[in-house]
Amino acid sequence: MKIKQVFNNNVISALDNDDNELIIKGKGLGFMKKPGDNVTEENIEKIFTNENQDTSKQLTNLLEEVPLQIIEISDEIIQLTKLTLGKELNDIIYVSLTDHIHYAIQRHKDGMNIKNGLLWEISNIYQEEYAIGKKALEIIEAHTSIQLPDDEAGFIAHHIVNAALNEEMTNVVNITKVTQEVLNIVKYHFNIQFDRNTLAHHRFVTHLKFFAQRLFRGERGVDRDEFLYQIVKEKHKDAYACAEKIALFIKKTYSYTISNDEMMYLTIHIQRVVSQQTLTDKL
Repeated sequence: MKIKQVFNNNVISALDNDDNELIIKGKGLGFMKKPGDNVTEENIEKIFTNENQDTSKQLTNLLEEVPLQIIEISDEIIQLTKLTLGKELNDIIYVSLTDHIHYAIQRHKDGMNIKNGLLWEISNIYQEEYAIGKKALEIIEAHTSIQLPDDEAGFIAHHIVNAALNEEMTNVVNITKVTQEVLNIVKYHFNIQFDRNTLAHHRFVTHLKFFAQRLFRGERGVDRDEFLYQIVKEKHKDAYACAEKIALFIKKTYSYTISNDEMMYLTIHIQRVVSQQTLTDKL
């Protein structure tokens, strides 16, 4: 592969043997290099190919507009995210997060900080991602001496969730909203305050996020185990009554009918989280 353009020490564009243009990321790939030089292939960390052509084009445009410092900050946050979460992220985060940080810093300099209306929900539902968002603010401050408000930690967390779930940002906002709505129904039904540190709560929130994702994709589950459904329904009557409230709310608000299988899983998760909370309250 031959280098076509050097964006910075770590990001270049190159042409493969079929003259397809690639955006390539890797430590030192662009250092002391010029167009026409061979690509040091052992240093390649990430290639944006024609398979993700839209992302490649957006990234190319962004690399030409955004200062190198912002690109390095974004990359540091992305690497921290991958290490912390232990999962792959959609390539769009290289564009969306870099662009967001660039304009967040510009807005802050202009005295135009934006309030995050979902900050409370994000910090409660996406605790790991929000913690990364808080760390990201420290990284930004270390590089720029600019202290962005906590609202930005929430926005950064949303970009991370978006890339991890492989969803459009609008859907991530909706998923967050539904998850919190269901949590509120459970909280008021049982008149409890959740302990966010319990494993039961973490599992319940994770289940709700994927349930909401299926909801907005219109993916209704198939009822596979009527016998087990009836057993759970009879054994955990209070939890099932709460699940019925949730099903009614979802039907009225989102015109989505929850399957019996989903009712069963909701009931099980509700029973676990309420039982764990009751045990915690007694300690």
